[in-house]
Amino acid sequence: MSNQFDLQDYVSNGIESVIKGIMKASLKDPKETAFVVKFALAIKEAQKKRRIIEKKGHSIPAFLIASITSSCNLFCAGCYARANHSCGDESSKAEMTNERWNEIFIEAKELGISFILLAGGEPFMRKDVLIRAAQVKEIMFPVFTNGTMFDEENIALLDKNRNLIPILSIEGDKEQTDERRGNGTYDILVNSMEMLYRKGLLYGASVTVTSENINTITSKEYFGFMYNKGCKALIFVEYVPVTPLTKNLTPTDAQRSRLETELQSLREQYKDAIFLSFPGDEKYSGGCLAAGRGFFHINVDGSAEPCPFSPYSDISLQKSTLLQALDSPLFNQLKESGMLIGEHDGGCLLFEKENEVMEIINKANSQVIQ
Repeated sequence: MSNQFDLQDYVSNGIESVIKGIMKASLKDPKETAFVVKFALAIKEAQKKRRIIEKKGHSIPAFLIASITSSCNLFCAGCYARANHSCGDESSKAEMTNERWNEIFIEAKELGISFILLAGGEPFMRKDVLIRAAQVKEIMFPVFTNGTMFDEENIALLDKNRNLIPILSIEGDKEQTDERRGNGTYDILVNSMEMLYRKGLLYGASVTVTSENINTITSKEYFGFMYNKGCKALIFVEYVPVTPLTKNLTPTDAQRSRLETELQSLREQYKDAIFLSFPGDEKYSGGCLAAGRGFFHINVDGSAEPCPFSPYSDISLQKSTLLQALDSPLFNQLKESGMLIGEHDGGCLLFEKENEVMEIINKANSQVIQ
């Protein structure tokens, strides 16, 4: 990787590409097009804000990931959040209030953050937070949902607030989806897609890439089916093993190589759709984008974490600002140590370096005690 790599240019160009794709995808819907045109202007203003703040010595990412609830109405096999006890009844984390989330969203806008990915649990189980997010029109909120809660009321919320973009989680074909997410889930998802399409709502899908479904999800026939139902974005997320027993589900190097090849082919064929791969696309950024290099994760209790797959924190947004979280000792040490830079074997870099991250946390804690 060239030493002249410029992360700011990479992120800015990436955002511009995303916006162009969204504009192409929304041309047939006047309401969607009107929102995207306004948002494109907001993107430019956000970039100016980030540059001004960065001149003062702070690094501001364009993206955040926010897990707004630990509640979920599904029990998916191999769920990382449940295995990590950050989702479901076993979660001991106290969820932040919608008032605090609202303050964070407004602060993010002032810092120039343009995208906040809302996750869970199931985000539609915290509709109060979604309503707060919808009011901050300068930020686009992709909502990563299992797609089973699209009643008339929730569809109306999405129709009124086009900055809430549903991203439906699907695992491949009917058999693959139902095996992981429960019998009948696939049919519910297809019905949800049709509802969103009829309403003219922009939406996408998120697919967990495993060694078992990669042949299905990388085929042109697979996306072609969803595209015909209105899906205009596909996000590939490589499976992270929750225990050694599920490591066999992790894509091999050869399968990752195939994913990259097919991803490029899809991008060339579907010019009005968006295709992203995580962490695959990070290789073009000079390393892992976690810990504020490109994004960071806010857990349900306000813990500022490098990444959803690296759930370690030394600061909470219950009592701190976003700027303070971005300047936390953990984030600074991860960036300054060089741990995030360079190529790696594939998969989630910080998940693979769990022991090294814990060493940083323990060292910081021992210094505080002394």
